[in-house]
Amino acid sequence: MRPQGTANGTEGLTAWDAIDWQKSLRLVSNLRRRIFRAVKAGDHRRLRSLQKLMLRNRANILTSVRRVTQVNAGKHTPGVDKVVVKTPLARMGLVNALSTYQPWRAKPARRVYIPKSNGKLRPLGIPTVMDRCLQAMVKNAIEPEWEARFEGTSYGFRPGRGCHDAIQKTYHFARPNTRKKWVVDADIKGAFDNIDHDFLLNALGDIPGKELIRQWLKAGVMEGGVFHQTTMGTPQGGVISPLLMNVALHGLEAVLGVVRNKNGDSLGKRGVVRYADDFVVFCESQEDAIQVMTAVLPPWLTERGLTLSEEKTRVVHLTEGFDFLGVTVRHYSCPGTSRTGYKLLIRPSKKAIAAVREKLRDIWLQMRGQPVGAAVANLNPVIRGWANYHRTVVASETFLKLDHWMFRREVRYANRTHPKKSKDWRTNRYWGLLNPDRQDKWVFGDKNTGAYLLKFGWFKVVRHTLIRGTASPDDPELREYWWERRKVNIFHLTAGEVRIADAQDWICPVCNDVLMNGEALERHHRVPRAEDGSDAYQNRVLVHYFCHQQLTADWRTSRRRATESKP
Repeated sequence: MRPQGTANGTEGLTAWDAIDWQKSLRLVSNLRRRIFRAVKAGDHRRLRSLQKLMLRNRANILTSVRRVTQVNAGKHTPGVDKVVVKTPLARMGLVNALSTYQPWRAKPARRVYIPKSNGKLRPLGIPTVMDRCLQAMVKNAIEPEWEARFEGTSYGFRPGRGCHDAIQKTYHFARPNTRKKWVVDADIKGAFDNIDHDFLLNALGDIPGKELIRQWLKAGVMEGGVFHQTTMGTPQGGVISPLLMNVALHGLEAVLGVVRNKNGDSLGKRGVVRYADDFVVFCESQEDAIQVMTAVLPPWLTERGLTLSEEKTRVVHLTEGFDFLGVTVRHYSCPGTSRTGYKLLIRPSKKAIAAVREKLRDIWLQMRGQPVGAAVANLNPVIRGWANYHRTVVASETFLKLDHWMFRREVRYANRTHPKKSKDWRTNRYWGLLNPDRQDKWVFGDKNTGAYLLKFGWFKVVRHTLIRGTASPDDPELREYWWERRKVNIFHLTAGEVRIADAQDWICPVCNDVLMNGEALERHHRVPRAEDGSDAYQNRVLVHYFCHQQLTADWRTSRRRATESKP
């Protein structure tokens, strides 16, 4: 059992390493559910009381610091104060600072730019670590309130929802036997950068922490040592920015006149699917679609300080097809195979295929002259991530073509690395039955270590199960539903990890919580490799990322004590 200590920590462990994360996460989760229930009950007074309690709750502070400094992808990116929190001691210092009430003044965000798929640059505003932690705390207080209000067709940056749900909902609207065959492929121009502050603050209402949100919106940005005021927009890069975007765009179904039955099915002449600021509207006629694009959406967006992009927004028929979230949705003529004479196919888009090829090509070029193991280690995450994302659509043919393309890159790598060797020598050196689960002699890899390159075709196409209506993990009445749904995204695990998880009954042996709770998973060796532990399945368990950190900290402490006790 993990040792529990006082507020100052146990001997040999920092207080951060001794935190009971299972308890902290449970407290935050329970508070979120109580906030959700208060909204549904219409108890405004209780809602605000619970939100204030969340802002003061130490468990919320702990989980927010953990999210910002350990979980989020930008944990190593500093703000204008150039501070990055990496050590357990620094994290506890951050917790103590956040636990002390003091008037707060938000610092400007640091402006950085990242490349977009179209070659342009996307501006990001990176707040300081302290501001990010405060944003995470405020988000936990107000997100459950809005989860009880958000529309069921909103899928972006919400707990328990994702791109696959939006794509699956698009499939339901685009089926050939439906009447909504005209689509408004909408694109909002600079959505995050142009949201009207006054509209957003009015939409949020009298929430606790509203003054902090106002400060973050008005804090400005620093670029090249020069301060720039922010009179509009919410900077991308902030923890709370995606939630504020969803709040600003809430009400899209109402303005479109979407009507639903008790089961949540759309009965009106229009339907919509939205992922953050990217959305498509389905209509029954071209005239209605044009009206939506020219007369319905513009005034609704103008109220929010937003406009449609004239270059990217268009009205199309499903026989022309449109791109949405990296896939192409289109009706294909298939006379005699169906009553409608058309078949709906959702495939990876040409842009997405070109982008992954470009990314893989860059890695191959960077690996020139490097050992084959290094090439495999850099290429596999890209292959696994792209294949897992697109395996829920009609992707088998695309996967096969990408595998052929990858084989040509493998041959080029082998020829360049060993130009004076024979073809048979190179084939014997780099290809063979390296994957123990497949009888494929053309697997590329390192025969000395057993490392091999994945193939896109190994990722079996699976259908994603669409989330139910307006279901939210914060709804206390849907605990059983979310328990059953916990395995919906297991396809991002390897076959070996699924085998290990099955042996554990999908329970983390450290915290006794379900494995698929949204946290990153890692393999833990029962007998550490430093003590000659093997890589056999019997010696490995699947645990949450932070559970693994605590196991490692406990092991290091016990090993140090054992060393110190020796005469």
